[in-house]
Formats: sequence, structure tokens, C-alpha cells
Amino acid sequence: MAYTFFKAQGYEVGSSICELDKLDLAKELMEKAKEKGVKLMLPIDTKVGKEFKPDTESKTVKWTEIPEGWEGFDIGEKTIEMFKEEIKKAKTVVWNGPLGLFEFEQFAIGTNAIAKVLSEIDAITIIGGGDSAAAVKKAGLEEKMTHISTGGGASLEFLEGKKLPGIECLMEK
Repeated sequence: MAYTFFKAQGYEVGSSICELDKLDLAKELMEKAKEKGVKLMLPIDTKVGKEFKPDTESKTVKWTEIPEGWEGFDIGEKTIEMFKEEIKKAKTVVWNGPLGLFEFEQFAIGTNAIAKVLSEIDAITIIGGGDSAAAVKKAGLEEKMTHISTGGGASLEFLEGKKLPGIECLMEK
């Protein structure tokens, strides 16, 4: 998701996943955050790889310097530290989506670091989505989280206040 925000700011993202049809939305969200004084945190460095394979050549670069032909697969060490410091201040964290290609060990560093800090803080930790749940389980930290749901999209809709048919039918009984 971050690469869409980078591209919306006019930066190259190499071969990274980028939703070109969401660039206007990304710009709008950044503007709204600025207007409302909301701290929108995006990665400041990213670990990129040459190919989509576990042993690909990789390096960490500034978010503004993703080389052509390289793909972003994880957050970098500076971003990990920045995110960890912010998370430590939280009383509730809703995590939906891993921070990298956690299925490949060299690109699981960011996801694992964030899962670890979530397991250590004194806060409500809600993990939503199948990939996030799998990442936390793979890290062996599922018992340290307050709640884990494989329904990531549904979890976010529930938090938005949308009515979910599965929940609504339970409320009627």
C-alpha cells in the first residue's frame, strides 16, 4: 500500500505493487491527514529485491530512491524503529496486513519486528486478516495478542460501523 502513496507524491516505485487507480485517493488521504493534523506514517526506507523469489538479491534504500526494476518487499530498519517507537505509545493497535513479503525469510524482518513489539506492549492488540494472522502465528506470538481474526476486510468494516450480515443475524436472536 505504501508504494501507492509514494507514487502519488511523484516518486518512482520501481516494480513495486502500486494501485495506479488509487493515486487520487492516496493524495486525498494525505491532504485530509494534513488538514486534520493526523500523523500519517509511511516508511522512510524500504527493502527491495530484484525478483520475486526467496534468495533474490536485495538492498535497503530510501523511500524516494527505489531503483527501476527493483520491487519493494519489506520495510527497512529505520522504518522498523520509527514504527516501534510509535506503537509503544499506543493503547490499542489494529493491525491489518503484513509489512512485507513475510513468506520469504529475508523480507519477513519488518513484519516480525512489528509482531514482536505488539506482543510486548501493554495494549489491546487486534490482528485482522489471514496474512496478518499467519505472520503472527509463524512468529509464534499468537498467544500474546488480544484478538486475531482472519476476516481482515470484515474486521475493518465492522470498526467503520458497517452492518455485517453474520453479526446482524446474531443480534436478532
